[in-house]
Amino acid sequence: MNRKENKVGIISKVSGPLIVAKNMEDVQMYDVVRISDKMLFGEVIELRGDRASIQVYEETAGIGPGEPVYYTDEPLSVELGPGLIESIFDGIQRPLDLIYEKTGDRIPLGIDVPRLNRDRVWDFKALANIGDRVGAGHILGEVQETSVVLHKIMVPVNFEGTITWIHQGKAKITDVIARIKDDTGKETDITMLQRWPVRRGRPYKQKLAPKEPMVTGQRVIDTFFPIAIGGIAAIPGPFGSGKTVVQHQLAKWADADIIVYVGCGERGNEMTDVLNEFPRLHDPKTGEFLMKRTVLIANTSNMPVAAREASIYTGITIAEYYRDMGYRVAIMADSTSRWAEALREMSGRLEEMPGEEGYPAYLSSRLAEFYERAGLVKCLGTDDRIGAISAIGAVSPPGGDTSEPVSQATLRIVKVFWGLSSALAYRRHFPAIDWLRSYSLYEESMREYFDVYIKKDWSSQVQKAMEILHEESQLEEIVRLVGIDSLEFQDRLTMECARSIREDFLHQIAFDEVDTYTSLNKQYGILKAILSWYNFGQKGLKEHLNFSDIANMNVREKIGRMKYIKEDDFEREYQEIINKINQEYKNLLAGDDFDG
Repeated sequence: MNRKENKVGIISKVSGPLIVAKNMEDVQMYDVVRISDKMLFGEVIELRGDRASIQVYEETAGIGPGEPVYYTDEPLSVELGPGLIESIFDGIQRPLDLIYEKTGDRIPLGIDVPRLNRDRVWDFKALANIGDRVGAGHILGEVQETSVVLHKIMVPVNFEGTITWIHQGKAKITDVIARIKDDTGKETDITMLQRWPVRRGRPYKQKLAPKEPMVTGQRVIDTFFPIAIGGIAAIPGPFGSGKTVVQHQLAKWADADIIVYVGCGERGNEMTDVLNEFPRLHDPKTGEFLMKRTVLIANTSNMPVAAREASIYTGITIAEYYRDMGYRVAIMADSTSRWAEALREMSGRLEEMPGEEGYPAYLSSRLAEFYERAGLVKCLGTDDRIGAISAIGAVSPPGGDTSEPVSQATLRIVKVFWGLSSALAYRRHFPAIDWLRSYSLYEESMREYFDVYIKKDWSSQVQKAMEILHEESQLEEIVRLVGIDSLEFQDRLTMECARSIREDFLHQIAFDEVDTYTSLNKQYGILKAILSWYNFGQKGLKEHLNFSDIANMNVREKIGRMKYIKEDDFEREYQEIINKINQEYKNLLAGDDFDG
């Protein structure tokens, strides 16, 4: 039997998206194979002797035993280069817009199209010179990928040597843009197109401790449960609690240069909303459309279940590529529960020993593999550039029960937990992040940043507000039993202040032009005004002022409308409100009938 015949396996079993083939002794784990003469796309996930279990990323109906399996001798990889931004891919990086142009609104089985456009011409501007000694991560030149993203062309990993020739001007991604001679005298052609195996993290010089907050403009997140640049967060919540809207808000407003949005097994209509909305959303930072710095991976729940797993790895590898250029990348995975369901199905078909609720025993380690590829790093290269990936994963536990395995495995890994509450969503309180259940482990390390760069009493204000909210939850039990009139005036004042924090600060309208984003200074100002009124109220009660006079101070209406003040006018109006609180309090003490 010659070598060519050795490179073809034979299907012995078909079980949904799992195919078992024999005569596969030369194949490697995680190699890509093509199934039958339909050339379906598959990946080897288990090897036993000459038998290989293959995860198929397309519909296997009509495939049967005896059909061939063709080797490719390559791992599952993505293509990296100019043209990624503004693209919409499926879970294995096939460009959906190009497939639509070629075949219509159905993806034919076995279709194989270039992941990146080979015909588009880019203007390559060389930054390195002939004779320069370069290594992995060294920037050879740059391309203006979109109006807001400058794409840096780097020396691929495992290359080192001296530049003998470099291109300047127009080029396609497959054209040679540089030649590098290594120490043995061998010359290698470098193009703008690179390939990278999705299951292997891209290397970097050093991982750094996150030290700055990723400002999102969402008050409940930035003030109470901040995420660091290079941090990892989870948003668990039941159906209808606003996970997708929160992720859209983060994609639009988060302090990131590049957005990678992975729709991993969500319902088709939700992904359709993203596809319709993102190209029309104006990016507040650049004035352009949001898609000018976004990569979309659309892998909905009606696509083959196995492709959900690949989509997560495809997304994080693209994010790492832009991180290596020195960009801050935010990757949104919506949702990791659907991805875990794909793991559970494949584990069941492989007849592995199940863990809790049928999920595989390695669920936690697979989740950790994904989240640990996020972080703040010093990139390869000579310029010590810093890049970051902030990973935010939505979790969709059945019935909102976060005691189930996917939520629990995620919570053991992530450092920020934004727990969504169906009770808040039913009350139309959005974002429905439950302040009693949520937490951020970055809060301690971010405290110094907020106190130094925003306001020196930021941390004390936040701590006081959280104490009031927790106190309210305890007082509510008493109110439900015996009514609010039975409370002392101090407790009623606390209840009133907590209501103001909830309604005037935590409640935020994503679709209001002004309220959709709040700067850190404005967040501090609103909270400071609420707590200033509360502090004066406590003093007033000790001075035997009437509780109803304190609760009905005219300034409270102005405090309630602070979130609608435009950023440019905020400092002036904030000072006016603080002065008005002081004045009204003095008038109450003087016994004046103050009417504003």
